[in-house]
Amino acid sequence: MWALAGGAGRDRLVGVARTKRDGALAGVVAAGVAIGVAELVAVLTGPRTAPLVAVGGWVVDHVPEAGKELAIRWFGTYDKVALLVGTSVLLAAFAAVIGVLAARWRWVGYAGLGLFTAIGVGAALTRHDVGPTAALPSLVGGVVGMFALTWLLAERSRVSVDSGAAEEEAHGRRRFLRGVGLASVVGLAAGVGGRWLSVLLSVSDAREKVVLPAAGDPGATAPVEANLNVPGLSPYVTSNRSFYRIDTALVVPRVDPANWKLRIHGRVDNPMTLTWEQLLARPMIERYVTLSCVSNPVGGDLIGNARWQGVLLKDLLLEAAPQAGADQVVSRSVDGFTAGSPTAALLDGRDAMIAVGMNGSPLPIDHGFPARLVVPGLYGYVSATKWLAELELTSFADFDAYWIPRGWAREAPIKTQSRIDTPSHGREVAAGTVVVAGVAWAQRRGISTVEVRVDGGAWQKATLAATVSIDTWRQWRWEWQATPGTYKLQVRASDNAGTPQVEQTTPPIPDGATGYHTVKVTVA
Repeated sequence: MWALAGGAGRDRLVGVARTKRDGALAGVVAAGVAIGVAELVAVLTGPRTAPLVAVGGWVVDHVPEAGKELAIRWFGTYDKVALLVGTSVLLAAFAAVIGVLAARWRWVGYAGLGLFTAIGVGAALTRHDVGPTAALPSLVGGVVGMFALTWLLAERSRVSVDSGAAEEEAHGRRRFLRGVGLASVVGLAAGVGGRWLSVLLSVSDAREKVVLPAAGDPGATAPVEANLNVPGLSPYVTSNRSFYRIDTALVVPRVDPANWKLRIHGRVDNPMTLTWEQLLARPMIERYVTLSCVSNPVGGDLIGNARWQGVLLKDLLLEAAPQAGADQVVSRSVDGFTAGSPTAALLDGRDAMIAVGMNGSPLPIDHGFPARLVVPGLYGYVSATKWLAELELTSFADFDAYWIPRGWAREAPIKTQSRIDTPSHGREVAAGTVVVAGVAWAQRRGISTVEVRVDGGAWQKATLAATVSIDTWRQWRWEWQATPGTYKLQVRASDNAGTPQVEQTTPPIPDGATGYHTVKVTVA
């Protein structure tokens, strides 16, 4: 009798565990169906209105600055992918808990999916320049997810019918698992189909058809001597594919140039609006300009040099005629991101431009197609707005752009920095002549000298490559007669005024990192 009672107790425990497991599975699958259907609906309302993207965008807008820096430090340019993956994992965990509870109390499942739906709706409606239809993906997905959960739990409850009959229970479980498989296929097909349609309806074809006019002022071309051709050294011109991308857009805006317009307004005497055709009809320049992200740590790779083609921003601003006191130009992206540039910097003669081309082709979609800002000498967060839609003349006293309330400086000239590309940190090299090489930059000032030292010894002057202008980085190399041992290599640069870069190590916030890049190498 005790054995029978013990066996029955074990059976009940197994049954409870199985119910919880199946409930969790039903919850996760129902949430997946909801997300997939929402992706499909978002084809009509815009990819930014899909729940995962909308919630992720809300997180990006509200995450503390320390969180943003941590994400870039851990994941680099994959920070957005990490955010979407993390959001998906948290959603799956939440859905599993909902499913476990709903297996016993059905209303809990409805309440949980209702909460999930409400969060998606609320996040979507906070996106820039969206209407009431932004709520549709989350609403439709939530309703379908509730139907899926109800159906799966109903199938699960049928497993317990006549639980004493093993054959019947096995048949019921197969029915439940088939339902799980079918719902998973529906959710996956909807999600993949929605994403595929979004890509199909993208502006890739429109970009392929763009033919940029020849630049009337092509500027200097990069001499052969600008590349030292050292293995492991960053090339003078960074390819479009390799160029870093840091911005707040979880989903890259898809802007059809046929519908694109640039509005210049605010504190100006002559507000104006330009179409794509009108912008391309204006005089064009081409210039090499090195851009750098303010989040770039010492020795980091959030920097690149490209040949940009565009329209001088100074000409447009002078036509608009800024009014007295308009000391800030706020550039606004199609997705609502804002950056504030000092008006004086855009009018001082530097080659600040509305760029439409990058390295001889129309801007890549990821880098701002059809138009973006490129401003030499300023960190990107105050100047390099992608997917440009507006320029508003205002003042620093009247408006704080996106990153300013998050603790970053209002004006952010790029600091003098240098980097060792080869040998890389932790590398083992053979004794003898070792070529140490890297890049240095001081946009708007230029690089005059680069020096390297070993284990804190005397500074040794490196050989500099040629350069096109003071607005680009400069390659350097130094030959080291290395003997066996472990060493610490450091580099420093000075600008054309003879001012060396800052030695003290500081983090990027609030206006850019400082310090000497240091690598440790072993000589064998």
